[in-house]
Formats: sequence, structure tokens, C-alpha cells
Amino acid sequence: ALQAGLEGAGFTRCTPIQALTLPVALPGGDVAGQAQTGTGKTAAFLISIITQLLQTPPPKERYMGEPRALIIAPTRELVVQIAKDAADLTKYTGLNVMTFVGGMDFDKQLKHLEARHCDILVATPGRLLDFNQRGDVHLDMVEVMVLDEADRMLDMGFADDVQRLVGECVNRQQTMLFSATTGGST
Repeated sequence: ALQAGLEGAGFTRCTPIQALTLPVALPGGDVAGQAQTGTGKTAAFLISIITQLLQTPPPKERYMGEPRALIIAPTRELVVQIAKDAADLTKYTGLNVMTFVGGMDFDKQLKHLEARHCDILVATPGRLLDFNQRGDVHLDMVEVMVLDEADRMLDMGFADDVQRLVGECVNRQQTMLFSATTGGST
């Protein structure tokens, strides 16, 4: 199912960041990666996440607001792009992708969450924290967590929010950090 999604998205071979990341990430290893925008970082972590979720059945007892994978990114535009890529790659898998971003209707996002299980949640830190503090989202079932543009989130003042959210992911088995820049707060 993942291979069909990859073919549908036009992937034929690994980029350098994917070639370095996938051998570590696919068996469940933690990853920190840095590469320029457009080099395939998103596909690298999505392929790892999707593989993990397909190989590990979901828990028998699971609530709608308990994602199995969490991707946190600093901006609405980046979240939307990651979620689009995730939807393309999961098209044939039966996995559900959801997004939480500020500046969009909170109630509409909540209704999506209440309608079906969330396998992969892509969110900005502030909106995710809103859902978490209200008790609508519980991060204790997160198996894989990705901080995309991690250094940028810190530079934007999200350090406390991200730290709080990471602390909620008490059962995570894998963490991946990615950045397109060097320097900053990392």
C-alpha cells in the first residue's frame, strides 16, 4: 500500500537525505537531519512513520483523540504541505491524516477529530496545545514524533510549548528532528 502511494507521488529513488535517514529510521532509530528545502526530508520521515504504523497494529482500546504519530511544524503553510504529502502517501493504506493549525475554524477541526481515529496528526504547536489542554487530544499513544523545522520553532518562541508537548508523548518509541537551516537555537 505504501509502495502504491510512493509510485503515485512519483518517487523513483532516494534523495541523499532519504538515503541517510531511512536506514536508521525504518528500524525505529531516532534521527536528527539537516538538508535544504526541497531535498526530500518530508518524504523521509513520512515513509518511516507510515511503515511503523502499518507494521504495528493500533491498540485495541483507542479514543478518537489519540494519534499514533505526531508531526509538529512551526507554520500553517508547512503543516498543510506535510499533511498533503502524508495524504498522498497514505492514500492506499487506510491510515487517517489530520491537521491542527491556528487561523482555521477550531470547531471544524474538532469535528474531524471526533469523526474518526487519527493515525497521523500534523499540527502547529499553539493549536495542538489548545486541543491538548482542553482534553480533546491525548498524546500518550504517540509512537513516533517528528519536529520539523525544529530550530525554527525554537527561534519563533515555541520552546516551552514544544517541550510541554514532547513531555505528553510518554510512550513514544521514536523521535525525529529535521531542519532546513543551520545555526539558530539548535
